[in-house]
Amino acid sequence: MLKTIDFSKHSSIKIGPLADVLLVDDFSSAKDHFLLGHCNNMLIGPQHPPLMMLGKNFDYIRIENDLLCVGAATPGGKLLSFCKKHDIAHFELLPKLPGSLGGMIKMNAGLKEWEIFNYLHSILTQNGELLKEAIPHGYRWTQFEGIVFEVRFEIHKGFSEAQLEIFKKMRDNQPNMPSAGSCFKNPQGDSAGRLIEAAGLKGHRIGNMAFSEMHANFLVNLGGGTFDEAIALIRLAQEKVYEKFGIWLENEVIVVDERYKGEESPLLMKARTL
Repeated sequence: MLKTIDFSKHSSIKIGPLADVLLVDDFSSAKDHFLLGHCNNMLIGPQHPPLMMLGKNFDYIRIENDLLCVGAATPGGKLLSFCKKHDIAHFELLPKLPGSLGGMIKMNAGLKEWEIFNYLHSILTQNGELLKEAIPHGYRWTQFEGIVFEVRFEIHKGFSEAQLEIFKKMRDNQPNMPSAGSCFKNPQGDSAGRLIEAAGLKGHRIGNMAFSEMHANFLVNLGGGTFDEAIALIRLAQEKVYEKFGIWLENEVIVVDERYKGEESPLLMKARTL
């Protein structure tokens, strides 16, 4: 089944074309397409590959065999409500992690010392169950084959309202404008926002896209921003920061366009020649 989606409305950065997306309703219907989540950390270009997303069959939460089993299409807010109702700890950060569980797992989403992998037990893909110990992962990355259909967590009792309030107050310096979240990963021992600001790009604007005045690592859409403007700012920040500090900023935002695909992306190739 195909669903037509306007990504200028659907994506959090409010950029993207009108496109037909394959809805995946079971394991067998997963095709060789690029898998989307809720598009909170994505920049979708006009030359995107074929797209798919998980359907409502993968939006569920249940407890089985002392594990918290969550469909990969389940929104983080829904899981937070479930954990609060059932007194389950360690998911109090979810208000700061928009999107679906599958996307959070794929990028090992988190904040400071908390990551979604912290209490992960396993994931279920079309290739079977993968235990956490068998999945290479680190800061904002994972490595495994297949599509995540279900995520399974250890269950620890003790939902903390105090922790929830602490997390709600974190990142209060984030802009309240359309964005894809953090544009770049933080280099080890440093902050991408600090480096961008030190390179003189905080608030810098190209067309209707800019690095936020509130937080330099947020690429924001001022209204009517385009894919090309966003790419131009990403390239500019990478080049300026490299020239000044010798550090190549790695994208945290996922660029979905055939021209910027994988390791041969011009955004990464530039680093090899500098």
